[in-house]
Amino acid sequence: MSIESDLKKDGITVVGKLDTLSVNSISRDIAEKLCKAFPNQNFIFQNLFIALSRIPMYIADIPEGFAEATYFYKNSSMYFKQGLKIEELEKFAVHEFIHYLQEIKDKKGHLVRLGLCDFGELKICGMALNEGAVQYMASKALNTEQEIVKYYGISLPTISPSYYPILCNLVAQMAYITGEEALYDSTFYGSSVFKEKFANLCGVDSLLKIESNMDKIMEAEEKAIKLNNKLMYDELEVMKSQKVAKKVENYKKKIKEIFFETQKLIFTSFFNTQFNKILTTADIDEYRLRLYNYKNYIGISDDYSEFNEFYINKMMDLDAKYEKIINNTNLTVVSNSKIAKFFRKVKAILTANVELSK
Repeated sequence: MSIESDLKKDGITVVGKLDTLSVNSISRDIAEKLCKAFPNQNFIFQNLFIALSRIPMYIADIPEGFAEATYFYKNSSMYFKQGLKIEELEKFAVHEFIHYLQEIKDKKGHLVRLGLCDFGELKICGMALNEGAVQYMASKALNTEQEIVKYYGISLPTISPSYYPILCNLVAQMAYITGEEALYDSTFYGSSVFKEKFANLCGVDSLLKIESNMDKIMEAEEKAIKLNNKLMYDELEVMKSQKVAKKVENYKKKIKEIFFETQKLIFTSFFNTQFNKILTTADIDEYRLRLYNYKNYIGISDDYSEFNEFYINKMMDLDAKYEKIINNTNLTVVSNSKIAKFFRKVKAILTANVELSK
């Protein structure tokens, strides 16, 4: 099958080649942004600029609801949506340029790895995780501020409010656990650092389930977008239109359910595992702080209470563990810190509120 046929399968029709001046401007701008945003990756600006500027870039018709820029790995080329200004091209290109930098091909030119995504003979693993990570890093490069957005009945904090907001939120939760540098290294170079670190902290089974769930979320979103386009642009009979609208709602409901299932798996697998490693009161203080700060990453809905319940239960468990530690002279005891006192007060307030609401 030709490259043109492959593009048309995705609804992309090439209009023409992007002019050299625009190519150089985009490449220079993004090389500067990547060097500044990821100093520990040891990028060399001149080398990065030259590599990016050599990518064939085209203007194309791209369907509504899909990305305004697409990197097509089969011919290592970039396609931008027709009608965008140069400033918009630069913004949308960051995500796709990261895809270019992260791809690993075999001697025959077949893609075998794309950052966190492995292209096996029978199965592709981690596609959505990689897309979320790339967009998370693209937003970092663009210095996008975090916003609270609402999609599918979920209110969540994200630095990518318009593109893959749900996947970016889940990636941010995972990076909070592993540290961002592990995420950056694996996303750019396809190393196993991020996945191994997450698996060590949360378990291999949890990692595999999270990867699978994120793929399901991305698949459901893509199907919902295509059906929405059909509602907007196709002249459908009333009965057909209602049927399509019902399918869209079902996909939205599915996304919401999988998101909360995945979020719960991330924080429970991590904090339950780390709880069993607590040996000293200093460990308790650190655990309290990490759990308390996790609230800044979670998505919520009108009927959501799982994290608050988990938090309160863990505060109670920590108090019990604290008593065991200070009554065991064989363990190292750290003085009762101010932060420990603070979190006990927080727990007391939350517990009181729960009792009052019953």
